[in-house]
Amino acid sequence: MLDFNMSEMMVVAIVALLVIGPKDLPKAMRFVGYWVGRARGVARQFRSGFDAMVREAELAEMEKKWADENARIMREHPPEPAAQPVALEGPPAPDAAPPSDTLAGPPAPDAETGPATTPQPVIRDEPAAPAPVDPAQKGQP
Repeated sequence: MLDFNMSEMMVVAIVALLVIGPKDLPKAMRFVGYWVGRARGVARQFRSGFDAMVREAELAEMEKKWADENARIMREHPPEPAAQPVALEGPPAPDAAPPSDTLAGPPAPDAETGPATTPQPVIRDEPAAPAPVDPAQKGQP
């Protein structure tokens, strides 16, 4: 874009030396360097923002392409339906194992066959143990 060869740079340096003078030339070069640095920073920020937008556009395009390809594959090869579960109601199949409660046999005669009951908690009016005494307060009234 900006193509300077060595001879053009020498001409610019000689003209700057003649126009600005040797006394103010370092100050002018610092000023020019400051603004060139700021321009480069703005250009770098613009370029990075532009690159990010291009990457996002490419990513969206790739996601759309992948979604289309996935839909095409799903149309060509539909998923097989899952096997139907065996109904649990009704008589068991002859080759099925007997239920586990028939393997255990009849309940023991001393076992309770009624519904289980939970005992009610006992509530007392007095505490179960006396409160601990602080050894530091034993001697004080």
